Amino acid sequence: MPDYARELQHGGRVAGVDEVGRGPLAGPVVAAAVMFESGVPRRLAALLDDSKKLSPPARLRAYAALRAARGAHVAVAAASVAEIARLNILHAAFLAMRRAVARLPCAPDMVLVDGNAAPDFGCPVECVVGGDGECLSIAAASIVAKVTRDRLMERLSRRWPAYGWERNAGYATAAHRDALHRAGATPHHRDAFGTVRQLALDLAARQDSGLGAMS
Repeated sequence: MPDYARELQHGGRVAGVDEVGRGPLAGPVVAAAVMFESGVPRRLAALLDDSKKLSPPARLRAYAALRAARGAHVAVAAASVAEIARLNILHAAFLAMRRAVARLPCAPDMVLVDGNAAPDFGCPVECVVGGDGECLSIAAASIVAKVTRDRLMERLSRRWPAYGWERNAGYATAAHRDALHRAGATPHHRDAFGTVRQLALDLAARQDSGLGAMS
């Protein structure tokens, strides 16, 4: 379970940062930054863990508790599909992280980032591999980013129901790939990703073949 030891070791204002959505075929990449004013209340800490280890109801309980907690500063930001295409997914994730930290009510003295690489935040940074299972501030950020992105993809699915985004959040499930194969890409698909590009080419080839057979 994550704890607050690393944050206390650094002292000052320490923000945990994590992102969600590097791998999906559709939708933005979302990052969150969480900074606690004076530690994490025990009851809240008991709810926090790597978002991937929590059930959806547990994630929602933790998210609601974070949003309601006094002294917990939470900020969320995203990088769009167009920015992913322009920058590549890694640098788009970095952009979302920088935006999230910039939206905190006060600048942190230190940023803890889940993973082995981080952008320049204008302050000291420590990368923590598996940080969402080690540091409470990063675990909190992972939950906020995951819940926010899942809700966004659920909203998008109402307009684009064929792809099952309310269930797969844009990831490359068999049902999602099959829908791309049948219906093609939407404006929210990442055309720069090889899977999306190949399925679009396959669909175009089938359509061309069908037109040729009719002529």
